[in-house]
Amino acid sequence: MRLMHKVAVAAVAAVLIAPAAQAQQFVRMVSGPSGGSWYPLGAKIMQVMQEEIKGISTSNQPGGGISNILAVNGGDAQIGWSYAHTTFNGYSGKGKFTKPNPNVMYFATLYPAMFQVAVRKDSPIKTFEDMKAANISPGKAKWTGTAFAESILKAYGISFDSIKKNGGTVHHVDYTESVALMKDKHIDVFMASTSMPQASFIELEHSPGIRFIGLPDDKLKQIVKDNPGYIPGVMPKGVYASLDKDVQTLAIVTDMVVSKDLPTDLVYKMCKVFWAHHDDFAQVKKIWNKVQLKDALKGAAIPIHPGAKKCYDELGVKS
Repeated sequence: MRLMHKVAVAAVAAVLIAPAAQAQQFVRMVSGPSGGSWYPLGAKIMQVMQEEIKGISTSNQPGGGISNILAVNGGDAQIGWSYAHTTFNGYSGKGKFTKPNPNVMYFATLYPAMFQVAVRKDSPIKTFEDMKAANISPGKAKWTGTAFAESILKAYGISFDSIKKNGGTVHHVDYTESVALMKDKHIDVFMASTSMPQASFIELEHSPGIRFIGLPDDKLKQIVKDNPGYIPGVMPKGVYASLDKDVQTLAIVTDMVVSKDLPTDLVYKMCKVFWAHHDDFAQVKKIWNKVQLKDALKGAAIPIHPGAKKCYDELGVKS
C-alpha cells in the first residue's frame, strides 16, 4: 500500500509540476498594417525569435507608430515598431500623447521611412494646397503617418475638420483599404509613411496610375522646424516607375521598443538573435539592408532596456 501511495503522490506531483515546467513567456509584437513593410518583417522576426529562444512563444499583430507605443506601455504587447520622434513623444507625454508612457524602453534603431503621397494620374490635384476639399486617406487615427499628414496640411492652413467642412472626406483606413478606395475613385489622395518602394503604391501605379506629390523647400523647412524629430527626405528618381525626377518629402527613422517588464536575460537573448539573423530579415524586405548594427542606438532618446544595453556593450555599439 505504501508503494502504491508513493506512486500516486509522485503522479500527482508530476501533474502539478508539469504546467509550471511548460510555462512560457509570451512575447507579442505590434508592427504595421498589412501591405506595409513592418508587418511581414515583424512576422519573420517573431518566427525567428520563437525558433531560437527556448521558453517563449510569439505573435505579430498589425499596428501603427503611435498605437504601438500605447500598446507596449499598457502591457498589451511586449515589443513594438515606431519612429524616433514618436517614441520620444510617447515616453515624454508630448505631441499626440496626453500623458507619459514610462513602461517603454529602447531596443533598436532600424531604417529611415519616407512620407509618400500619391494622387491618381488624371487628378487635378498638384499640391497639398489643392487638398482643401479632397477625399483623402492619411492612415488610421493613431498611426505616425497620420500625424505626418496633419503636420503638412497644417502648414497649408488645412485640417481634417476643414476638409470635411469643405465637402471632402477623411478615411482612416489601412493600406489595403486605401488601395481599393483609390481604384474605386472614392479617394483622391493616398498617404503613407513607409519604406520605398512600397507594394501599395506599386499596385496603384499599375492601375489606375498615380502621381506623387512633394514639398517645396519653404514648406519642408517650416514643417521640420515646427516638428522636432522630422527630417528632410527624398524619393529618388526611379524608386517607382512613375517617378522621373526626385521628390522632396519628410522622413523619419524607424525604431523598436520593448516593455520594461521583460526580463533582462530575455531581452539580451532577443537582441543577440535579432542581429545574428540580419540576412534572414533582408530576404523578406530589401529595405532591411539599410539596418546596420553600428546605428542600433542612433537617435535613442529614451532609456535603453538593460538587456539590450548588455547586448550592445558586448557587440561594441555605443549610444
